[in-house]
Amino acid sequence: MKNYTITVNGTVYDVVVEEGASTAAPAAAKAPAAPKPAVPAPKAPQAAAPKAAAGTAGSVRIEAGAAGKIFKLEAGVGQAVKKGDPIVVLEAMKMEIPVVAPQDGTVASVHVAVGDSVEAGALLATLN
Repeated sequence: MKNYTITVNGTVYDVVVEEGASTAAPAAAKAPAAPKPAVPAPKAPQAAAPKAAAGTAGSVRIEAGAAGKIFKLEAGVGQAVKKGDPIVVLEAMKMEIPVVAPQDGTVASVHVAVGDSVEAGALLATLN
């Protein structure tokens, strides 16, 4: 017998598969057992995202262009950036996509941490 853990649409199942069941009854004669949901694995604790203090968010919003996972933070709060400088690197479909500053400015806030999953349009950072 082999044990497998399978995830389907976010639900985790523990499945046991028997090998070489030559002495077992035909598969049609056995009632299929419904897989039992496994206890979801606890998520690893993530480092707290650097958040801006109240009232310090910038006026220029930097948003995710696609859904994905935060791969790398290229700029931090207080760092001066030029138009086109990468702020965050987003991983989507096994590609690294830099999210760049739309204009010159200073990073006012960062709203994500490495490893966070984000949807398209999610606020990643702000600039002053």
